Amino acid sequence: MSRYILISPSADYERTVRASIAPLRGSLQFYQAAYLPDSPEDMLRQQTGEPPEVLILGPGLPLDEALKFAAVLDLQYPEISIVLTAEDDGETALNAMRSGVRDIISPAADSDAVRALVERASLSAAGRRRGLAPTAVEGIGSDGGRIIAVMSPKGGVGKTTIASNLAIGLGQIAPMSVVIVDLDLQFGDVASGLMLEPEYTITDAVVGAASQDAMVLKTYLSLHPGSIYALCAPRNPIEMDRITGEHISHLLRQLRSEFQYVVVDTAPGLGEHVLATLEQATDAVWVCGMDIPSIRGLRTGFRILSELDLLPDNRHVVLNMADRKTGLTVQDVEATIGAPVDVVLPRSRTVPFSTNKGVPLLHDGGRDLVAKGLRQLVERFKPNWEARPHKKLHRRAVVS
Repeated sequence: MSRYILISPSADYERTVRASIAPLRGSLQFYQAAYLPDSPEDMLRQQTGEPPEVLILGPGLPLDEALKFAAVLDLQYPEISIVLTAEDDGETALNAMRSGVRDIISPAADSDAVRALVERASLSAAGRRRGLAPTAVEGIGSDGGRIIAVMSPKGGVGKTTIASNLAIGLGQIAPMSVVIVDLDLQFGDVASGLMLEPEYTITDAVVGAASQDAMVLKTYLSLHPGSIYALCAPRNPIEMDRITGEHISHLLRQLRSEFQYVVVDTAPGLGEHVLATLEQATDAVWVCGMDIPSIRGLRTGFRILSELDLLPDNRHVVLNMADRKTGLTVQDVEATIGAPVDVVLPRSRTVPFSTNKGVPLLHDGGRDLVAKGLRQLVERFKPNWEARPHKKLHRRAVVS
């Protein structure tokens, strides 16, 4: 059972935290005070049994004293994750992270947000106790997590829908260790597809304190109920001009150091930001519609990127909106692009309904053929997928 400590003069906040951690099967020790102990030892010597995993510095504590206490605790007991409850003004986040604070959360955050953050802090504490680096996250290798670029040379093939569902599916495998990045900087739809109203966007994340510290960057992400994070596209398409390919490369390296999976929904085509993404990507999910322009566009994209040596090692081809009535077969698509189709998603009325509702199929528990195909795509990114002895690299799909 996980153990948590909360220090705050607010009894109302104690009730919020207690309700938040109830699903985590953890115990909470609450100290109702507007001041901090003289030292971490004074706090910990009052504990019995297993040491705590997470210390929550709640609202009502003097900020300067809280940061000093956090710095001492992080130095003496690095296996304990520290969460600070405070309004983030950028500078506060930077000072907090430098003091060893794991995450910052607003005092007005609801129970779901508190639960998700505390759960992530618990995972970090578990990693530290196993002897991992202080900022390491379970499932991240020495080179960082996997960067999955969801690509298509042509627009209108359902790329954002697939990227969103892939992120949700991976979030079910690795909760709180997945982030989706909307790199369609002019007309990105990840926020609407996930029913999010982000406080910050990618424009905020590539400048200032967030670009200097990966822990600060995490405070700029939006939390989704599917146990994933999102970094959404700019609110104004004009802001695209302020973001360079170098910004994108640096951003993805930062996220890779903190997350097991970074899913990138790219813009159609092969622009500067897409090429910067491919330079960092470990995997590419290529989305193709069942129409001649889309198929030929994918073939051309493969050829150009092969010449530029920008094809990621791991390739996953998804044929979306498959339908025999188009006059084409899966075999036709494969012959044209010169590669096997790994996942076939048939045309379905549930997809636009899901998109309009703002709830991805895999978050809604869908059971139709599209949801089944999306789960097959998610399976390909499980850590042991390559090692499966009877894995079928390609199975001929039948489109009804």
